[in-house]
Amino acid sequence: MKLSGKENYDTIRESNNYAVALLGLQHFEEARSLLRKTMPVGRRVLGEGHRLTLKMRRTYAAAFYKADGATLDDFREAVTTLEDLTRTARRVLGSEHPLTNEIEEDLRDVQTALRARETTSSGSA
Repeated sequence: MKLSGKENYDTIRESNNYAVALLGLQHFEEARSLLRKTMPVGRRVLGEGHRLTLKMRRTYAAAFYKADGATLDDFREAVTTLEDLTRTARRVLGSEHPLTNEIEEDLRDVQTALRARETTSSGSA
């Protein structure tokens, strides 16, 4: 960031790569915190529909639902993010693009997990 600045494409890309690495290490809050800072920069510099911006938002959603202690609100946040992201990806990339398909698959998986958790929560209430 010191070399190229926070609005440089390479800096934005490496921020996303770092967030993905944090997910792999199960440092979900750190990944969310990093992406909360860098996603607005990516959106402003690259645009809402840029492939890297879409990937950053997908990573952000994953940081909510992949955590072992994910709450119902975390799952709902991920669903909301992925629903919006799906619409954007379809509009910008098309419904047959691999990234669009990956986002749609994530959305289906998270919706299924959310329904299961809601059923479990309502059954134990």
